Parts: sequence; C-alpha cells; structure tokens
Amino acid sequence: MREKWWFPVVYMFVMTAFFSSIVIGFSQFTSDRVEANEDLAFEKAILTVLPDMLGAGDSRLELHRKFTELVGQPDANSGGACTLSREGRIVAYALPISGQGFWAPIKGVIGIKADRRTITGIAFYEQNETPGLGAQITKIGFTSQFQGKVISSTGKPLNIKRPSDVLGKSDVHAVTGATQTSTRLEKIINDALKNWLSEFSQANGEGRTQ
Repeated sequence: MREKWWFPVVYMFVMTAFFSSIVIGFSQFTSDRVEANEDLAFEKAILTVLPDMLGAGDSRLELHRKFTELVGQPDANSGGACTLSREGRIVAYALPISGQGFWAPIKGVIGIKADRRTITGIAFYEQNETPGLGAQITKIGFTSQFQGKVISSTGKPLNIKRPSDVLGKSDVHAVTGATQTSTRLEKIINDALKNWLSEFSQANGEGRTQ
C-alpha cells in the first residue's frame, strides 16, 4: 500500500510535540531547584563580603539562616544595599553589582563599611568569562585586593590598573591577560558605587560622608 504523503508530516509533528513536552516538563520540574541554587549563591556572596559572617563549615541551611535573620534583602533606605547591623548599629553594607562582562553578564556583591568609604570585600556569584583568564576575577588572588581599599571621593571610585602599575589606596591590579574583562568589571563596580552613594544620600536626605 502506498504511504500517504501527509504521514511523515504528521509523524514529525507528533514526535516533536512529544519530546518538547518532556523537555518542558523537566524544565518546570527543576526550575524551583535552579532558582533556589541561584538565591543561595547570591546569599553566600552577600555573607562573603560582610565581616565575620561566613563560616568555613556553614551548611546551605545555615547560610540561608544567617542571611535571612541577620542581613535580609536589599533595602531602599540603604540605597539598594543589604545592611548588617549589630547591637543596633550598622556595621557594613553589601551592594549587589551587575553588568555586561566580556562574554556574558557578571553579577557580584561588594562590601562596604558603615563609613561608606572602606571596602570590606568583593565576591561574584555569576560570570562566564574565559577560564584561566577573565574567570580569574573569582579567585582569591584577585578578590583579596579589594579588602581595605578606599572609595575615592574624586574621579573613579575604584581603579583597576595594569598588573605592573603602582597601586594607591583606591586601586587594584587587573587580571593578567584579561584586559577586556577587567575594563568592563571596573565600569560595573564604579557605576554601582556612584549610583549607590547618590541613592543613599537621597533616601536619607544627607550629603555623602567624606
């Protein structure tokens, strides 16, 4: 019997619909877990940049408890930053930062002391820069440079300089061989800091602390 001309079309349609349903169903099944992992990565980055908040053996549950009970979500009164307080006094802020890297978005958090000038640390929870080059921004050799740096009151708040340059109190060295990632990261950080300082002042009706 001669096969009907429409049979291959119908067959392909049915098979495509069947496998698409499986993929969509799997995606919906895992979406909650994916979202939970993303939230946890964000919370861990927040705790990483705040003083004495991240323990080496902290479980996922403990990380979430610390974030929920001691920090919480970004606050409009703090210019969009998370706030860590102890005994009724602000200890530090954790400012989310994000922007376009060389290959894909970079998302992270920068910690700032209550003086709104001194950096306590930086951490990243999403990036897809080149392994061994731009991706080195997540390594301790790069991130540790930010501790104790001071947000400049003139020009760029922070500078990412060439590896051979002499550093000042508002400077860190770029990742060797990752000029494009370093340049884009500098912009991400400085845009976030400038906006935060402005929004904080507006939210609290005050000028910037020098």
